[in-house]
Amino acid sequence: MIKLLDPILRQSLSGALYVQLKGKIVSGELKPGDRLSSERVLSEESGVNRGAVREAIKRLEQAGLVAVHQGGKHEVLDYREEAGLELLPSLLIDRQGQLDGKVVRSIMAMRSALAPEIAAAAAQRGGEPLRQKLDAVLSVMQASRHDLAALQSGDMRFWQLLVKGSDNIAYQLAFNSMRRSYQKAWDKLTYVLAHEFQDTDSLQAIVLAVGACDPGAARVAALRHVEIGRMALDALFTSQA
Repeated sequence: MIKLLDPILRQSLSGALYVQLKGKIVSGELKPGDRLSSERVLSEESGVNRGAVREAIKRLEQAGLVAVHQGGKHEVLDYREEAGLELLPSLLIDRQGQLDGKVVRSIMAMRSALAPEIAAAAAQRGGEPLRQKLDAVLSVMQASRHDLAALQSGDMRFWQLLVKGSDNIAYQLAFNSMRRSYQKAWDKLTYVLAHEFQDTDSLQAIVLAVGACDPGAARVAALRHVEIGRMALDALFTSQA
């Protein structure tokens, strides 16, 4: 019998087993329709106890990666049809440790669709308190124009405030998934997205739109801002094709 898993050397951690199995599913090593090994075999191969194996399988089920059947014949699902946004961070980096261009482009396209609506919703609610918070972050960014790391952190903070200000739970959860994906490739994206981080003029326009409760202006400025990054990444992966 071919050994499926690597030993987990620390204490019995269901999370470690979950990460291994999830990686094999999203990489295609375990394909839709495949059956997982029995709990006994998974326990023996990984070195974790049966309770931890069951917990790991439960997490796989919750993530839309496997269907749990009686008798332990658990089936691998097609995550493209069953999983949710929480799987995005696992897809961003391929098995060679490189950014997956197709996934990056998909995330950036979703961001270009969502960011203008997030900014518009925040501006619709508007108000001086949110404007002041955004302006404080923007002031730090403007003073750090040649510090890309500071600009990158500031840009993330700016959008965190906007999405919270939108008061839309769906936007918040989608943003959380995109943020976790982004953070997995944080260092790889610093220089690629430099022009977007330096685009404080668009962020200033968003701040003014929030203060004026003008969702239309916020939407236009937000799209202008995030499209800079989308086009930069698109050009990068096109040149590498």
